[in-house]
Amino acid sequence: MDKPLYIEKQYLGRDRGWLSVRLLLALFCFAAYYLNIEREESSRLFLVAGAIIVFVSIVMMYMLHYQIVVLNHSIRLSGLWTTRLVKIDLHSVIRVERKPYSTFLINNPVYNLHQKGKIRFYAGGKDAVWLTDRDGLVYIIGSQRSNELVAVVEKVLKNNKPIE
Repeated sequence: MDKPLYIEKQYLGRDRGWLSVRLLLALFCFAAYYLNIEREESSRLFLVAGAIIVFVSIVMMYMLHYQIVVLNHSIRLSGLWTTRLVKIDLHSVIRVERKPYSTFLINNPVYNLHQKGKIRFYAGGKDAVWLTDRDGLVYIIGSQRSNELVAVVEKVLKNNKPIE
């Protein structure tokens, strides 16, 4: 068995942008409940909705979106529940770069999204590792520790020079 050189877990609810959106929505619900002067029965719906939003946010912070495992010859990305295991052969990788994932402030979490010749994996953070293979296909892997991931992949590529 190959011993993992790098392991990183990406959680679904830990992205600061979407967490801020959920908490602002919950804050709005709580404020609407407390500002209702007459305390009608229907205003309790805001209290319940705010509590549900906070509870769902807490649960999502511990929900694994995908896991990155770097082995001697491959990168394995295993996703949430029914998603397939994605294996990227490092012998076919010709370039490794650390770049920003996107210019947007808030990005949606994705797993194995094929779009315009790029395959995206993202749960949170600003930076990503961009891997280009011999066929020109680009893998964009969002990472909280992108510097470490790039260093490990470059080390593997240097030690295991592919046969042309």
